[in-house]
Amino acid sequence: MNKPASAPTPTEIRLRKQSRVLEVAFGEAEHYSLPFEYLRVHSPSAEVQGHGPGQETLVLGKQQVMITAVEPIGQYAVRLVFDDGHDTGLYTWKYLRELGAEHATRWAAYLQKVRDRLQSGSGT
Repeated sequence: MNKPASAPTPTEIRLRKQSRVLEVAFGEAEHYSLPFEYLRVHSPSAEVQGHGPGQETLVLGKQQVMITAVEPIGQYAVRLVFDDGHDTGLYTWKYLRELGAEHATRWAAYLQKVRDRLQSGSGT
């Protein structure tokens, strides 16, 4: 029985501490290298996402964050343990795939929010 496209299962997950990326593969065709900082600032946790629309938190200063552990959660997700103490987000297979497929767009939007915050904070 095939799994629906909305519920992909990774065929490989590798933690690359030296290059600071989590490599995730979904079959032969989909391979993503997700930087630790990107994963941290896009954590699916309530701390980052809030409890509803418009409650998201802009996470700053995570350029040097490390992932110290990748813990499997059942057959549907992993918990990423970051060296800043954050470990409450469960990265489902679907969310990891979205983060991979939308990496360029999501990262550009994040960087724009950071620029906007810095500009508004500097009084310009």
